[in-house]
Amino acid sequence: MSTDRWRLILGTAAAGVLGDATGAAAEQDASLEWLYSRDPSRTLRGVRAGSSRTVSNDDGTLPRRRGEPRDRPSGVGTTSVTAVDWLDDIHRLFPRETVHRLERDAVEKYEITEVITDIDALQRIEPSVSLLRAVMRTKHLMDPRVLTLAKKTVDTVLRELIEKLSVDVRRTFHGTRSRHRTAFRNSRNFDFPATVRANLKHWSPATRRITIETPLFTSRTRRHIDTWTLVLLVDQSGSMIDSVIHSAVTAACFWNIPGLKTHLIAYDTHVVDLTSEVDDPVELLMGVQLGGGNDGAKAVDYAAQLVDSPRRTIVVIISDLYESDPDGFVRSITRLTDDGVRVLALAALDEGGEPDYDREIGRRLSRIGVHVGAMTPGALAEFVADSMT
Repeated sequence: MSTDRWRLILGTAAAGVLGDATGAAAEQDASLEWLYSRDPSRTLRGVRAGSSRTVSNDDGTLPRRRGEPRDRPSGVGTTSVTAVDWLDDIHRLFPRETVHRLERDAVEKYEITEVITDIDALQRIEPSVSLLRAVMRTKHLMDPRVLTLAKKTVDTVLRELIEKLSVDVRRTFHGTRSRHRTAFRNSRNFDFPATVRANLKHWSPATRRITIETPLFTSRTRRHIDTWTLVLLVDQSGSMIDSVIHSAVTAACFWNIPGLKTHLIAYDTHVVDLTSEVDDPVELLMGVQLGGGNDGAKAVDYAAQLVDSPRRTIVVIISDLYESDPDGFVRSITRLTDDGVRVLALAALDEGGEPDYDREIGRRLSRIGVHVGAMTPGALAEFVADSMT
């Protein structure tokens, strides 16, 4: 491994031993320093947080930025790197996977709001779930032009999430194959393994082929007959931002499922019914107000008003379960379960991560028959489909 590569891995602390990076590595090092010099832990390691040092080319000059005149004066303190400069540099200097990591650290770990609130920076950054989270947190800082562009970025990310989840949802609710044969011949019902086994006697060594004389098809069972109600109750506190995003996406995917009536409710100390906005998840998420306290009992009581047939209703509470009135919260849920409603309490509805939630409330809910845990949106689709069988 080259000295420059070690220098990039070890950072400023290795400068005394390995010296400064040179050439292209010097530009990479400067970009990393611009971001990670903000890390407060550097102080504990004897590196002054927020410091920046001059990294030189072989001839002693500062690395030139793309588009910068060659005769530009250089020296310590003469160059002020903006978020737009930095984004431009990392896209030029690093592979795509590294760029995504650097952008994510910028907007999430170090909360560099210029990356989101500057229209030039926002045009440069790669659309991602990390960017969507940052937009939701900083949308109140954006002027109208930036907000318009941010909505387009949010739309791009949500379309990708919805397209990905819709495949799983359609597959889940379409129906599963049964063991019963059917005379209805359809390519989706063709049972290839059984057909091969049944026609092995027609194998021809000369042509090395099997003649299919008896194709076999299986019937499919429908997952649902009666109309079911699904109520998604989403805690919109700041710590639940991933779950808020995936709840909106999940509700959009469930929206047109035959036999399923979906409601999406957000709550903090107030309850907001977002069902009418499910088919426009961009506006839905841009309208969510993150933060605030929790009044889960009020949200559960509102959900109870939406229940027509308790035994064909699923209420999914997506929350970290840290409640201002835990006893009232548990009592409200107990009334639902006593009526026959199936209740899930999900500490996280996202693609991964270790959920953080009030374990004591979780245990109390488990004792009254509530499923407590975390799920991916695809797993939730499976649960809902199985419940409707």
